[in-house]
Amino acid sequence: MSDERSSAIASSLAPDAPALADAANAWKSAYVHIPFCRRRCPYCDFAIVDESSVGGDHQRYIDAVVAEVEMEDGVGSLDAVNFGGGTPSLVDPSLIGRVVDVLRDRFTLAPHAEVSIEVNPEDWTDGYGEALVGAGVNRVSIGAQSMDESILGVLGRAHHVDDIERVVVGARSSGMRSVGVDLILGHPSESDQSWAHTVAFTMDLPIDHVSTYSLTVEPGTELSRMVNAGSPGPDDDVQADRYERFVEASAAAGFARYEVSNHARVGHVCRYNLSTWAHGEYAAFGMGAHDHRWGLRSRNHRRLDRYLADVDAGVRPRLGSETLSLREQERDRLMLGLRLAAGTPLIGIALAFAESSEARRFVAAGVLEVSEERIIVTDPLLADAVAREALSVPPFDC
Repeated sequence: MSDERSSAIASSLAPDAPALADAANAWKSAYVHIPFCRRRCPYCDFAIVDESSVGGDHQRYIDAVVAEVEMEDGVGSLDAVNFGGGTPSLVDPSLIGRVVDVLRDRFTLAPHAEVSIEVNPEDWTDGYGEALVGAGVNRVSIGAQSMDESILGVLGRAHHVDDIERVVVGARSSGMRSVGVDLILGHPSESDQSWAHTVAFTMDLPIDHVSTYSLTVEPGTELSRMVNAGSPGPDDDVQADRYERFVEASAAAGFARYEVSNHARVGHVCRYNLSTWAHGEYAAFGMGAHDHRWGLRSRNHRRLDRYLADVDAGVRPRLGSETLSLREQERDRLMLGLRLAAGTPLIGIALAFAESSEARRFVAAGVLEVSEERIIVTDPLLADAVAREALSVPPFDC
């Protein structure tokens, strides 16, 4: 598919259109991990560098990322680039621009390629959005998490609700193509009224995209230690109810769910997100980054010293890699595709699952739709349950 045709599809089709999901399977992306954070949030288990205790040399780290990119070849023209973290907005936009430039020089960027960055509201200053646009960024994802001051406090966030609206307006006026916010639902301290306020506040913002994530208790985090010590943890039923309320409100406001956690207006899907869920290929750079290409999944060192040492030695900073068989790749595409509102093509292992007794049971319950071309989970809250059943079907044995 030509770059122009791909861009036209992304801009014109509904976020949940099957043609868009299938096109995204052919997109190529790059993920760049920026690990620096002022402090670790209590629920976070990501690969980060806590600047409050360790400090961070942003220049040296970006030098290493650039060197790692220059070790790579054969990726092809990129449809999307995503700077995640960590807190990418801690890094000066000029350094972000340097990475964008080396990606462009090494692989080229497709016309109208998405270049997205995650930002924390407290990092946004006058002129910051314009500096990002000048660096080549055209999409921002704002880590709002909640529109309730008390919930922001228990989530360990450093910003205030007023900051969120200020950043949205600033991003819009700076010329960003797309502006989105991220929310976390289901903290035990969150009430029905609090979540209703967060949803209503969010829907009133001039944004194009919302990602909603259920709070999870990851081993080794501060939150897990609190729960193990007797503090209440998230309630699955409450989280499901909160999620359903959000889906209903966002649909009424003109958003469409294209993946379990992602909702967008027409023309504003996060191309990086959609491509990864559609089993597209992505190269990844930076500490702790994971990539997927040509049936090969690799992951980088999660420790900054190990990452920098390998790059300084002129070798890829790999912690490990695994090669997937064709059947395993088909399995992964089905597992990921079941989370998409558009579902996944009815080919290969997906067809075998569709013909199984487990799938017929889901169809009879109204949870699964099977047509001549696709298999679709109709209730996003059950996507993972359907995926687990799919893995139990004998043809998946590898």
